Amino acid sequence: MKEWWLQLGLLAVPLLAVYLHIPPPQLSPALRSWKSSGSFFTYKDLNIFYRDSSGAVGSSDVVVLLHGFPTSSHDWSKIWEGLTQRFHRVIALDFLGFGFSDKPRPHGYSIFEQATIVEGLLRHLGLRHRRINLLSHDYGDTVAQELLHRYEHNRTGSILINSLCLSNGGIFPETNHPRFIQKLLKDGGLLSPLLLRLINFFFFSAGILQYINQRKKHRQRWLRALISTSVPLHLIYGPLDPVNPHPEFLQLYKKVLPMSTVSVLDAHISHYPQLEDPLGFLNAYLSFINSF
Repeated sequence: MKEWWLQLGLLAVPLLAVYLHIPPPQLSPALRSWKSSGSFFTYKDLNIFYRDSSGAVGSSDVVVLLHGFPTSSHDWSKIWEGLTQRFHRVIALDFLGFGFSDKPRPHGYSIFEQATIVEGLLRHLGLRHRRINLLSHDYGDTVAQELLHRYEHNRTGSILINSLCLSNGGIFPETNHPRFIQKLLKDGGLLSPLLLRLINFFFFSAGILQYINQRKKHRQRWLRALISTSVPLHLIYGPLDPVNPHPEFLQLYKKVLPMSTVSVLDAHISHYPQLEDPLGFLNAYLSFINSF
């Protein structure tokens, strides 16, 4: 109950700001630098932001980073330099509706479209026939599952996946517990359009939270992709995660995906392990990459 009132109170701040016509805050120096270091490519007349850094000399490995909800590619900023010391190319994008990418309204946002955008980016970068290491978090885990499904079924245009590392995502809808604000915006009835209109700065567009329902609807498709794959699979997990709680989530993961390796970070690490413990996260990921 206390959480409900606290989050409702937090909602009042952006609502009031909109009503008072307060302009959105300026980008921080870190975000300005992140944006200036990136580029855009066009997907169906929409601009998609991405970063592509050349890294380790002598390596041919490519890693593509898929961010979570409701953030952006900047989630990977604390491990970016470390990744460039191991990989030939490090690539991240802002999904449609997130970060510096376009946020069309109305729009039928879907995990399927986000996966198609990733495929389009890799074609744009001339990497369609290169084997790709996927590193994903949260919402990005679900996009990675769809990409894996396409790869396993030899879909035309699918990317060649060399490995997949997941982190703190809603792989199992039954153990995924969206926070109050996510549930309110998804299922709030007549209240949802008003809230979405007023806090667009934070949540971007009306359809974007439908990924929660899409996870439930396509559970078998996306879980089967993980179960049946021969691609090296790893999970990096922050155990204090309130969205995918311990031990419920981890026990189910190990039961359903016994072939996957797992790195559990320190007990105080929560839903954003790459930001909360970048060194621990990076070391866990590189140990996985160097194991095959």
